[in-house]
Amino acid sequence: MKTSFDFEKPIADLVQQIEKVKQVADKTKVDMSATLDELDGKLEETTNNLYKNLTGWNKVQMSRHPDRPQTLDYISMICDDFIELHGDRTVKDDKAIVGGFATVNGQTVMVIGHQKGKNTKERQFRNFGMANPEGYRKALRLMRLAEKFNKPVISFIDTMGAYPGLEAEERGQGEAIARNLLEMSVLRVPIICVVVGEGASGGALGIGIGDKVYMLEHTWYSVISPESCSSILWRSWDFKEKAAACLKLTSDDMFGNKLIDGIIPEPLGGAHQDPELMGKTLKEYIVRDLAALGKLKTDKMVEQRIEKFCEMGVVNE
Repeated sequence: MKTSFDFEKPIADLVQQIEKVKQVADKTKVDMSATLDELDGKLEETTNNLYKNLTGWNKVQMSRHPDRPQTLDYISMICDDFIELHGDRTVKDDKAIVGGFATVNGQTVMVIGHQKGKNTKERQFRNFGMANPEGYRKALRLMRLAEKFNKPVISFIDTMGAYPGLEAEERGQGEAIARNLLEMSVLRVPIICVVVGEGASGGALGIGIGDKVYMLEHTWYSVISPESCSSILWRSWDFKEKAAACLKLTSDDMFGNKLIDGIIPEPLGGAHQDPELMGKTLKEYIVRDLAALGKLKTDKMVEQRIEKFCEMGVVNE
């Protein structure tokens, strides 16, 4: 295992044991097949049990895995081609959000998403996936362009939150996100949103209003990150695991509370273990929903989208 978390140590230990047994078998030419079969069986059982019982904090860690596929990876796996569009026509081109026209199974769509970056240099270039107001205004410009040409919108959400810097607030961070919420709620084309990594606060919600909203199995979606919640409530990051449990931020929690439309299963061990399979699974969901949403009348589709979000948080006594 290239990169593993503390909770994955039992798996890493078994993998290491298997490698040692194979090395001994190669050197001594002794038949170790029985031992290897036993270890393989134990590894499979341990792996299945571990990933079926992940805590909220474990899933937060999984969503941040350095090898996890990001927006541009999914675009390359799902789309036949992609033409990136730049700039909000006001300030600049925010590299934290990418977007442009693409084709999925021959159908033209507008794809928008957060891009964190894979290495230190790229993460700095992408501002770690934390968009400024111009990023959300670029996203809105692209969505309006999609509406003009009657093309569906697909958004991939993966951010630690909108950029909290002073300059972002000066340029209207809150207004930019609020404008997106308003405009996306009445956009007259189908919108499919997928949380592919972290879904934190308004930074995620800024491109998260859709007819279909999904989460990958090992992702999280919440008004605040566990670390920030812990630092506010307990004045320390030491309680981040407890905060993650209390926030009910996992895909299972979100689906149980009717805040998302479905959970997309990941390969065993996470999307980073088999990116191609993850991309194939995600494409199946997108193609299916594009076909279903395309049959709806525009007014009915918009009405259903508004009703869905208006019903969230309503309590009937």
